[in-house]
Amino acid sequence: MSALAAGARTLGVELSAGQLAQFDQFQAALLDWNARVNLTSITSAPEVEVKHFLDSLTAAVPVLARLRAGEAPRAIDVGTGGGFPGIPLKIAFPRLKLTLLEATGKKARFLRAVVEMLQLSDVEVKAARAEDLARLPGHRDEYGLATARALGSLATVVELCAPFLEPGGLLVAQRRGDLEAELRRAAPAFSALKVWARAPVPIQVPGLADGRGLIVGEKHGPTPSRYPRRSGMARKDPISA
Repeated sequence: MSALAAGARTLGVELSAGQLAQFDQFQAALLDWNARVNLTSITSAPEVEVKHFLDSLTAAVPVLARLRAGEAPRAIDVGTGGGFPGIPLKIAFPRLKLTLLEATGKKARFLRAVVEMLQLSDVEVKAARAEDLARLPGHRDEYGLATARALGSLATVVELCAPFLEPGGLLVAQRRGDLEAELRRAAPAFSALKVWARAPVPIQVPGLADGRGLIVGEKHGPTPSRYPRRSGMARKDPISA
């Protein structure tokens, strides 16, 4: 895990020997389960280390000062898949209170197995659709941080993630490409979901300097009652002008 340790240090995250051992266990479980459950197309251990683990840790950049100060925001990772970025963030910042949201049952079972194997506390795995969970008390307008890595267009990400955030909470979306253009296209979704968009955060870390960056939004009011729309609509018909 030397590449992970060095890259994390570049981000300002120091990983202990125990945390690196947890990442090693997570990697072994991911590659083992991947033979039976489609969790990732990346199957080389060095690539998992950088393109999954280190990439996941970049999502901490907008809240790094708070996390390093020992704050423990309630966070939700929407459409987490194989646990990214949620589980790497939890390993690096153990005080985080984390919900892993994944609609596919087989992937949710993998996540529960990893949480138990790594003995991660304050982690809840929800096998549900974002459109459904975001309408339930205890989840709607309740989280201080929402992350998303691969949910579709930015407008889709905003509609599926913002309803979980409390006013003042942050959305951190990991993206790649022309972030300014993405922000312009998604502006109606930000407005509809009462989220202010911040300036994009470019990621310049060895192994990840390929146009990756973060879109960060700050929730400024309660979620309007019509959002999120019924299952599938955020992807089929993203909010537009």
